[in-house]
Amino acid sequence: MPQFLKIRFASMKGSGRWRGALLAVACASLLIAQDSSGAEPAAERMKLTVGKSVVLARPGDIARVSIGNPEVIDAVAVNSREILVNAKSLGYSSLVIWQRAGEPVFFTVAVEPNLEPVRLLLHETFPGESIDIRSSRDALSLIGHVSSQSVADRALALAAPFSKTVVSNLQVAPGAGEKQIILRVRFAELNRVVETSFGLNLLSTGALNTPGRISTGQFSPPSPGAVSGVIPATLAGAATTFSIADALNIFAFRPDLNLGAIIRDLETQGLLQILAEPNLVTTNGKEASFLVGGEFPVPILQGGASAGAITVQFREYGIRVSFLPLITPHHTIRMHVKPEVSTIDVANGVVFSGFTIPALATRRIETDVELGEGQSFVIGGLLDQRVTESLSRLPGLSSIPILGALFKSRSINKNKTELIVMVTPELITPRAPGDQAMPPIPREFLRDIPLNPKEPRPEPRASSTTGKGAL
Repeated sequence: MPQFLKIRFASMKGSGRWRGALLAVACASLLIAQDSSGAEPAAERMKLTVGKSVVLARPGDIARVSIGNPEVIDAVAVNSREILVNAKSLGYSSLVIWQRAGEPVFFTVAVEPNLEPVRLLLHETFPGESIDIRSSRDALSLIGHVSSQSVADRALALAAPFSKTVVSNLQVAPGAGEKQIILRVRFAELNRVVETSFGLNLLSTGALNTPGRISTGQFSPPSPGAVSGVIPATLAGAATTFSIADALNIFAFRPDLNLGAIIRDLETQGLLQILAEPNLVTTNGKEASFLVGGEFPVPILQGGASAGAITVQFREYGIRVSFLPLITPHHTIRMHVKPEVSTIDVANGVVFSGFTIPALATRRIETDVELGEGQSFVIGGLLDQRVTESLSRLPGLSSIPILGALFKSRSINKNKTELIVMVTPELITPRAPGDQAMPPIPREFLRDIPLNPKEPRPEPRASSTTGKGAL
């Protein structure tokens, strides 16, 4: 409070004009002293929540109370020295209390929403995080530090129902480098083919005075022009000739009987094994893919303004694998794996406008697995088993007991394909600067050539074999 200027008159004698002048100077000095003493009195700060009350006790009797914003707070006198202040709504207000003896006391009252339930909910939901909440008029603000952006987003969503406007001022701690995952994939495809065929073609160059042939037509029969015979009966001396287009694998001819037989009796067994071992490296939560194969052209007929024009697009084929790994809090690896094996199938292709478009024989798998580091899982049971049987026979003759088998042709084709995929995920870390990145070289690639040819050449230095091996 300003100090009042005290002026003592040594003598009040003299005329009235002198006394009036001295009184005016004293009043002016008093006003100057009040203005130069400063500022507004310091106000105490008080925080309340909506719906709560506080009792202010003063050391002396209270004479008067003034409220700046009655819509925010109100004051009720409990007794001569205590006042009950009630928080009515959000906002700010001033409170001034005058005592009968002494100077007035100023308060700045801030009424905030009740944030304790929100603080308790945030603490219970995120016990390991440093999250606090503040209010500013009709908005809430989240402050503090969190370990990840996902935690910050979840905390913002948790506080959103408590206010129309919620602002996140949370600071996300910089995370460590993401772990890298290598996926070792092994494809094994086994294809077994068994073919069995039996057929008989008969020809006569004049037996029973009748040249001719008998065939089921399944395999290429002989045609006249190469095998000759003489008819011994009525047409004695007449000669016939047969040319053999396909002798199959067994051929017999009796010139004295003018009778020949061409037999096909084969059994073929084939085995094909395809093995691929692609390795993929990616980070946590990032998809990676791998393709070993090629591309083949496919003509595409255009429409619209360029109708009739043909463009060429390339389609991929081969061995492909893609996977999306996620490291769980249990230190396991959850993966979405999509391996695929495709080959060009010309037999099932189509011919369009003079273009031969091959088909694709595709084997595709898509699954989700979870396993520990270094553990493996096998995708098996992908069997493709096909049996094709073709039977041709001559009506009537094929029904003769025992001899009827000579007038039948049969072909059986069995194809069995099995695909096995083995997947092994592992966690890897980058190499340190001093680790050896390349395998040791057994011999120095280039030597130092001395300028003087008489000087002996230095011995090659031994390569170091220390350090970690390459992946």
